[in-house]
Amino acid sequence: MPLADQGARVRPADVEHWLDELGLRPEARTDREGVTSWDLRLDGRRRFDVPITLFLDPALALIVWVHFAPPIGDAFRKSYRKLLRWNDEYPFAKFSLAEDERPILTVEIGPDRADRDELGIAIGRALAIADRLLEESAGWLWIGGRIPDTSGRTSRGAALLERYRDELGELLEDGAAAAIAPDAAGDRAGDSAGARAGDRPDDAEPTPLLAPSTADR
Repeated sequence: MPLADQGARVRPADVEHWLDELGLRPEARTDREGVTSWDLRLDGRRRFDVPITLFLDPALALIVWVHFAPPIGDAFRKSYRKLLRWNDEYPFAKFSLAEDERPILTVEIGPDRADRDELGIAIGRALAIADRLLEESAGWLWIGGRIPDTSGRTSRGAALLERYRDELGELLEDGAAAAIAPDAAGDRAGDSAGARAGDRPDDAEPTPLLAPSTADR
């Protein structure tokens, strides 16, 4: 039962207890001005080493904040269109840009719904989306858009994704492969280098997608 239903606000200790029950180990914790954050590095089934920060503002929300890619540089209109399209395709998550032009993905849990399973599903949803968008985002993540070989690695998120398989549903359908083979990786990255060459802003500057200010740091 969510703690808010019991008349209590979610506390940092609650989040750490939920993470422990989910088998997730934060790398660091920060407390600042009433907001607590935890840094994690997790894997999906296909994309590995996904940096995730959890932000807890007890009066506002528990936010799963995925550092989706490095800064994309200039205001490329094609990149903005891609983020907007993903927002339409994944209505339970939000893509935006941090102040340094870094694409981010957030999943927000209201304090009235926050509990262990809602947190686990939110993290699982973020990892599953990162898996599904692996090829489309490869040009942002790796030089030449070549996806690294992960065939010898064990996913740190596999148990979590399996635990919430029913809740995540079709998000897992295209992420069934456990690893990326080296030869296929570069091929499936496709035209990432070409897309970079043609990804130029039009004369009109696009309006930036701003990241939520309450979670930025």
